[in-house]
Amino acid sequence: MVSVSRISIAPVKGLGLVHPEEVLLEHHGVRENRRFHIVDADGRRFNQLRNGALVQIRPEYDAETEHLTLRSPDGSVAEGEISLGAEVTTDFYGRSVVGHNVEGPWSRALSGWAGQPLRLVQSPPGLAVDRARGHVSLISTASLAELGRESEQGAPVDGRRFRMLFELDGCEPHEEDRWVEQHLRIGDAVIRIRGDVGRCAITTQNPETGKPDFDTLRTIAAYRGFTENEAGARHIPFGVYGEVAEPGRVTVGDAVEVVEPSPLDQTT
Repeated sequence: MVSVSRISIAPVKGLGLVHPEEVLLEHHGVRENRRFHIVDADGRRFNQLRNGALVQIRPEYDAETEHLTLRSPDGSVAEGEISLGAEVTTDFYGRSVVGHNVEGPWSRALSGWAGQPLRLVQSPPGLAVDRARGHVSLISTASLAELGRESEQGAPVDGRRFRMLFELDGCEPHEEDRWVEQHLRIGDAVIRIRGDVGRCAITTQNPETGKPDFDTLRTIAAYRGFTENEAGARHIPFGVYGEVAEPGRVTVGDAVEVVEPSPLDQTT
């Protein structure tokens, strides 16, 4: 039986991951996931490609109370209730995402830690994602094991490198690729898989330190080749993404199965 083995969310895009036992999938994804992102002094997204050590900062976020805590590796803590400032627009891979500067200690703490001016921005749920219709992402532990076998190291690969929402047990290697354009029931939710995920250099970084230590891209390309995304651009595929067709709760251990789409699901 295919089942959920780990859930990973990033309350602040690019910082350390959080692993809840249960999440609520709404039409815009998990409310707490990627609610915040970081921009530099020019308003450009600041992510792990520009500073991989961002993953060393551990976030804690309560969406009900709007309380955010950032714990830096030096032991310093920035926390408090969210207060929003001026409206800002951030480019997300060609999409304009409107959000607000976050007032309080977080931007100052991030700037001091990175050694350059940074600002923390909050956007509405579901907007600060890499793909407009990609609020859910999946990877199987079997695919991770296969990647390890194909690598020079031959060691198991930590799924956190790929920052996927759900990791799944009980699959064959890359079985998830066969689910594209199909519907999956995961716990109480139903999602539609739209395509495979093209990978970037962030996956080469150690998920604890942010330092590059494994050439994931060369290894994946050597045994999987390239595919094309919806825009026709070639990319290196690993894992799949999709959108929420029917909201519901998902808990670690929940079963995952292919289902027929609901008549209410009119997505194309």
